[in-house]
Amino acid sequence: MTRTLLVIDVQNEYFPGGALPLWQPEEAETRIVTAIGQARAAGDKVVLVQHVGKPDARLFAEGGVGVAIRPAILAAAGDAPIVTKQFADAFQDTDLASHLADTDVLLISGMMTQNCVVFTALSRAADDLRVQVVGDLCTAPAEVVHMIALNALGSKGLVVSAKETWASRD
Repeated sequence: MTRTLLVIDVQNEYFPGGALPLWQPEEAETRIVTAIGQARAAGDKVVLVQHVGKPDARLFAEGGVGVAIRPAILAAAGDAPIVTKQFADAFQDTDLASHLADTDVLLISGMMTQNCVVFTALSRAADDLRVQVVGDLCTAPAEVVHMIALNALGSKGLVVSAKETWASRD
């Protein structure tokens, strides 16, 4: 069974000083960096996703400081591919599917739980994959928004924790 850890939009825009700081982004980033190491040690693939807008966009402006993927994520991910997107669903109008050609289980992490994480997890393009959202590796604008999104995904059996994800590896 081949697994891929998808790390969505851990970009400066979502941190203090960015245009849309989220709830506990530093804590989520630290957990994601640890998970990237665990994934790589387990032989899982890692794919990063970066939202890139038009140069004059209010959020994620191409060439702007806010669009940059966080340095700790880049360092942990090494030579992992980076998929750029313009929509919430990381599959929509991207080459993400080509990076998942031999993937059975898609582990989704990142920002924002209620938007890009949910839309990617529920994408029709992921229908052939076993999708799992690693809930403690995500965050949203507020804790309540994060928890509501995880509860909705959990009702479909899609939410797991980082601990159970890598502890259960054969």
